[in-house]
This record gives sequence, structure tokens and C-alpha cells, in this order.
Amino acid sequence: MAPLNGGFAVIGDVQWLPGYSVLITDKPGVDRLTDLPRAERAAYLSSVDILAEAVEIACAELDPAFLRVNIEILGNKDAFLHTHIWPRYQWEEPELRTKPVWLYPGTNWSDPATALSPAHDPYRSAITAQIKNLPV
Repeated sequence: MAPLNGGFAVIGDVQWLPGYSVLITDKPGVDRLTDLPRAERAAYLSSVDILAEAVEIACAELDPAFLRVNIEILGNKDAFLHTHIWPRYQWEEPELRTKPVWLYPGTNWSDPATALSPAHDPYRSAITAQIKNLPV
């Protein structure tokens, strides 16, 4: 969607929670946050903040059931620094709404019904516009 000071903002390849986005480091070979020198770490975390705020504003405008964003740096599967920005919604099943998104069925990652598609273009466009409007 857009380059930021600490990485690249991309929309997630799955969208069971519309607006799911990821910040990916632009530093090759960086596996975890602490691999970055402190100044670059701060730039990366500032970029996380910008992307999270952009997702929050865009998703709230597109879906009145928007509640909040969850921000996660995990790195358990992909060996490069990245941060998940998960929008959360009132319409989620109550038993999942207040829990980590990783408790959703694993099939959500491969189900064509939850894959990124042109139906998600309004989210991509709105988040990108918000990134460009927010102060860096």
C-alpha cells in the first residue's frame, strides 16, 4: 500500500477481518525487532503506529461495527520482522471477538472465501489514503 520510514505497509493476503494489514521491515536479514539498532527500531515502531492508526480510521469509516485494532509482532513462522494489524469488529462471534485472531480456524488462511480479493479494494484504498494523510 505504501512505504513508511520503517518498512512497507501491505494489505494482508487473507481478509476474514477486513482491513487486516502487515508492516514488513525493509531491512534484509532482520528477523526480530531487537536485530535493529535502537534508532531504526524506533522508526519501525513509529511506522507500526501509523499503519495501525490508518487501519483504525479506515475500518471505522467503512464498517460501523469496527471496535479496535490488535497489534502483534510474533515472528513464529516467517523469519523476518513483520507486524500484524488486525481490525476487530462487533459482528465477530462473541467467543472469538475478545480472543487472539489465531484462535480462528486455521482454514481461514487458505479458504478462497477469506482470501484478499477485489471486494477488499475499498479497504486497501482507504488505508492507503489514511497513511498518506497521517503525519509521519
